[in-house]
Amino acid sequence: MKQLFEALTALLKVKTIVTLVIIAVLAALSLNGSVEPDKFLTIATMVVAFYFGTQNEKKS
Repeated sequence: MKQLFEALTALLKVKTIVTLVIIAVLAALSLNGSVEPDKFLTIATMVVAFYFGTQNEKKS
């Protein structure tokens, strides 16, 4: 139970929140037709790659 609580606490970092908000907004815009799907894929990939790249670098 303690590990679950620590994992949820770790998710509440600003970088995680910003990443999730960006992905959610891009998904909503893509579904709405404001953003083309190929542009959504490019931007979402860059955001997620940056997020996980910095997380991996932090652990090293």
